[in-house]
Amino acid sequence: MMAAGTALGLALWLLLPPVGVGGAGPPPIQDGEFTFLLPAGRKQCFYQSAPANASLETEYQVIGGAGLDVDFSLESPQGVLLVSESRKADGVHTVEPTEAGDYKLCFDNSFSTISEKLVFFELIFDSLQDEEEVEGWAEAVEPEEILEVKMEDIKESIETMRIRLERSIQVLTLLRAFEARDRNLQEGNLERVNFWSAVNVAVLLLVAVLQVCTLKRFFQDKRPVPM
Repeated sequence: MMAAGTALGLALWLLLPPVGVGGAGPPPIQDGEFTFLLPAGRKQCFYQSAPANASLETEYQVIGGAGLDVDFSLESPQGVLLVSESRKADGVHTVEPTEAGDYKLCFDNSFSTISEKLVFFELIFDSLQDEEEVEGWAEAVEPEEILEVKMEDIKESIETMRIRLERSIQVLTLLRAFEARDRNLQEGNLERVNFWSAVNVAVLLLVAVLQVCTLKRFFQDKRPVPM
């Protein structure tokens, strides 16, 4: 019985996570991306929570609308204006280190009275929380001297792979935004070409009809007026 109880306790110890390792601290803030339609003459702001002593990278692009430009501003949780840009098509800004609180991102299309804008932006966080979790996991396993491969090498390889994967995702997202902007430009150019082509055809037909009517009047026989 004692052996069975010892085996059951050992199995539970292996299955359950150690206290202070699995659920320590708040969940990490995830990176995000968003595409929205900004009406003409309007201003729209977004709020994003950020942890302290981290890195926040903000990227935005105007992928649709006349002019492909918008006003952009970024404020800290204390209300300090960090970035202010006027009529830009895209931009990349990094805040490091960040303050704990809500950052305010505003996109302003007040200067445009007719055209609405399609705006894409992405928020990328980079903090030390992931490294702390890796350290906690390393302390929970068996001592390093009995492992065939050093834990430091494993952690470096995992961290390098994670950084490269995140950068690949960011590059693919930006390429997708560039592709959407180029497609919108081509579709806008196609619509303008089709419109003016239709106008030219209508003008040519109208001129042809007028010329035919004029020629008919010139060659029409004039009958004498009876006395």
